Amino acid sequence: MSKPARPPSARLDTLAIHAGHELDAPYGAVMQPIVLASTFAQAAPGEHRGYEYSRSGNPTRAALERALAALEGGRDGFAFSSGLGAATTLLSTLRAGDRVVSSDDVYGGSYRLLKNVFSAFGIESLFVDLTNAASLSAALTPNTTLLWLETPSNPLLKVVDIAALAAEARRRNVPVVVDNTFASPIFQNPLALGATAVLHSTTKYINGHSDVVGGAIVTNDAALADRLRFLQNAMGAVPSPMDSYLVLRGIKTLPLRMRRHAENAEILAGRLEGHARVQRVYYPGLPSHPQHALARQQMSGFGGMLSMDLAGGLVEAKRFLSNLRLFTLAESLGGVESLAEHPALMTHASIPDSVRKALGIGDGLVRLSVGLEHVEDLWSDLQDALNEAFAP
Repeated sequence: MSKPARPPSARLDTLAIHAGHELDAPYGAVMQPIVLASTFAQAAPGEHRGYEYSRSGNPTRAALERALAALEGGRDGFAFSSGLGAATTLLSTLRAGDRVVSSDDVYGGSYRLLKNVFSAFGIESLFVDLTNAASLSAALTPNTTLLWLETPSNPLLKVVDIAALAAEARRRNVPVVVDNTFASPIFQNPLALGATAVLHSTTKYINGHSDVVGGAIVTNDAALADRLRFLQNAMGAVPSPMDSYLVLRGIKTLPLRMRRHAENAEILAGRLEGHARVQRVYYPGLPSHPQHALARQQMSGFGGMLSMDLAGGLVEAKRFLSNLRLFTLAESLGGVESLAEHPALMTHASIPDSVRKALGIGDGLVRLSVGLEHVEDLWSDLQDALNEAFAP
C-alpha cells in the first residue's frame, strides 16, 4: 500500500499533525509506528535500506526530526535524549580557544554547562545583558565563535531582538543559536529572523505531557548540519524510539495547547500584577514589560510562562509554594498541568548566589508554568496560596 507524500503546508496547525509522517507502507498505519529495533538487517555488507543501527538512525526518530524541522522552517532537524544533550552536542562543534557570548539570563543548566563543563576544554563564556542590542558589539571579540540567545529567558522572561543581534553576529561571521523552548515554534521562529540554529528542550512544550525527556536542534546551515549529524552519531545522546514517538504525539496538539497556555497566562499575569502581595510580574504580554513592544513584533503569542517577585522574601515564597493545590511544586515546565517552582533553590541553584542576585533572581522570585486548567480555578489557587503565605 502506498500513498503520495502530503503536500507541504506553511500553516503550523496542519504541519503539527502531518509533518514528518509518511504512511506506513506495509500496513497503512495512520500514526507513525514505533520501531523498537536496535539494529537492521543488511542485504550485503554495507548495503542497507536507510537504517543500520538505531544510534545512527531510526525510522521513528527520523519522523520526529522531519516534523521538528518543518515546524521551525528548517532544512535539517536533530533529536536528542535531552535539551542538555542537544546543547552539549552543539557546543562540541567548538574547540579550545573559542568564546561563547550568551544572554545573561539563561536556564541554570545552560549556565552550568558553559561555565563548569566546557570551560575545562578551553572554551570561554561571557554572559551579557543583550536586551540592549548595542551591547553585543563590544562583547564580540575575534575569537567569538557562537552567540547563544535565550528568548524569552528563564526565569526573568527577558526578550532580546533576534533579528538585530543575528544581523550584527553575521557581520562578524558568528553563528547564532536561539533557545526557543519558552516560545515554541508556534509563537516564535528564530530561523526566519536570522538565527543559524534553534535549540529546544522538547521535554517542555513540544512534548507537553511531562512524560518524556528530549531535546532538538534545527538548522538551515548545511555545514553545521553535517557536523551535527556526525556528532549526534559519534556522541550518542539520542532519544529512544518510544521517546521519539511520545514527542511526535505531543506535537499533534502543540498549536492548540500553546494558545490555551498563553490565554491563561496572560489573564493570570494581569491579575497578579494588581495583587497587593506581588511586587512585580515578569510576562512579555504585559504592557509594563520592558520589551513588550519587541515581543509583539517578534512573537505571535506570549507563551505560558511567568515569574513574579513576592512582596516578602524566602519565607513567604516557601509558604506560597507549599500552599498551592492545583499548581504542583516541581521543576520543568510546559506540560498540560500547572507547575510552580523557586528558581534560586531549584532550577537555577547551580548559578552562584552573587550572579543570581545581580540578575534579579531573588529569594522572593517564583516561576509559574501555567497549564491548561480552567483559569478561574488557577486564579483561586494562587489567591488562596498568597493569602496563606502572608497570613499573620
